[in-house]
Amino acid sequence: MARGSQTLGVPAGLGGNAIPSLRWWIAAVLFFSTVINYIDRQTLSLLAPYFKHDYHWTNTDYANIVVAFRVAYSIGQTVCGRIMDRLGTKRGLTLTVLCYSIVSMLTPLAKGFYSFLGFRFLLGAGESGNWPGATKAVSEWFPKHERGLATAVFDSGSSIGGAIAPFLVLPLYVRWGRSGAFVVPGLLGLLWLIAWRWLYYRPEEHPRITEGERKMILADINSDAAIGRRTPRWRDLLKLPQTWGAIICRSFADPVYFFIADWFPIYLVAKGIPLKSGLIAIWIPFVGADLGNFFGGWMSGQLIRRGWPVGKARKAMVVFGAIGMTLLIMTIFTANLPVLTLLFAMATFCYGSYTTIANVLPSDLFFTESVASVSGLSGTGAAIGTIIVFELAGHLSDSRLATGTHLFDPLMILAGLIPFVGMILVLLLVRNTQATTQGFVRKL
Repeated sequence: MARGSQTLGVPAGLGGNAIPSLRWWIAAVLFFSTVINYIDRQTLSLLAPYFKHDYHWTNTDYANIVVAFRVAYSIGQTVCGRIMDRLGTKRGLTLTVLCYSIVSMLTPLAKGFYSFLGFRFLLGAGESGNWPGATKAVSEWFPKHERGLATAVFDSGSSIGGAIAPFLVLPLYVRWGRSGAFVVPGLLGLLWLIAWRWLYYRPEEHPRITEGERKMILADINSDAAIGRRTPRWRDLLKLPQTWGAIICRSFADPVYFFIADWFPIYLVAKGIPLKSGLIAIWIPFVGADLGNFFGGWMSGQLIRRGWPVGKARKAMVVFGAIGMTLLIMTIFTANLPVLTLLFAMATFCYGSYTTIANVLPSDLFFTESVASVSGLSGTGAAIGTIIVFELAGHLSDSRLATGTHLFDPLMILAGLIPFVGMILVLLLVRNTQATTQGFVRKL
């Protein structure tokens, strides 16, 4: 049992009748954590056009502020992943959500470039724990044929949060200025903590789980435990091709999506589309990614139910997602808003299918004692890739100001090609090896 978990029995504050399908209630709570996480991080990107005007920031200045978030996020993913494996999922996510909620509420104190940069750094450090923690929770609560869909549920919160954010943040900014825009999302995180602390316990100890559901979950876990496994250290994990497959799967796709999420308002303006007329377009790519999350998780689960090996089912969705993301290259040929919106929606749908697999791979490949660590390492790789992309976005766009609507063309070509390269590497690295028989990784 992981450190930080409760002993068997009825934990304080819980009791009463069992909750049918409790694992899906757990998934719903993880979903709302991701929604709030993304509303918090989207606040600055939505207000960036106003802040650029108010504080006279260049695109490079804005890129550096966003990169500060990513630097902390990069370091924090690996650190928080190890913390989750040591403290347990409940305590680990409590700590990280509390941290970033307080930082969000304090952000209105920022007075200029350096203070905004500092607050974004702290926000990134806090928010970095969400994916390792949620991935670990899925590994604790879901059998392998449901992990893809469960991962899609919590990961889809990023798309929903991104879609909701403009309709929450911009009215708050208009009505109450930046104080309202940053404080309200922070308060949502504190409210979420109440539900999390009340509901989450491991299935072995949860007093509200049905006996049938407990046996089903533990049977899947115990079937893997039959292998004589050992708990690997970081250096052991980094020797495994499966670890690098998980890292590359996220690192070659997430930066593309984060570029869209954080730069899309500026991208639309560069295409000659006013923010007001492009407001609907801002959230459609997020919805596309959300639908893709569920498609990828559901389809890979269906393939497993039909007898496909887990590895083959997951890889099929990686191939689908990577090929679909090449549609981003087509955006260089148009400045038409409906066409751009359609292309981004289709590409982000494919990204959603891809990233669901990227997030579920650590729980497919590794045992619960290492899931959050590997998820954190893959998140660090994705964050480093995102930093590189954001720096390119800032410098290339500033250097290409005279090109008008073609400002971001080189980046869109890269965005379409990089996931395809990642797909090839994942197909080569994620496989059964000697480490499987030695008990370091699960059999795919």
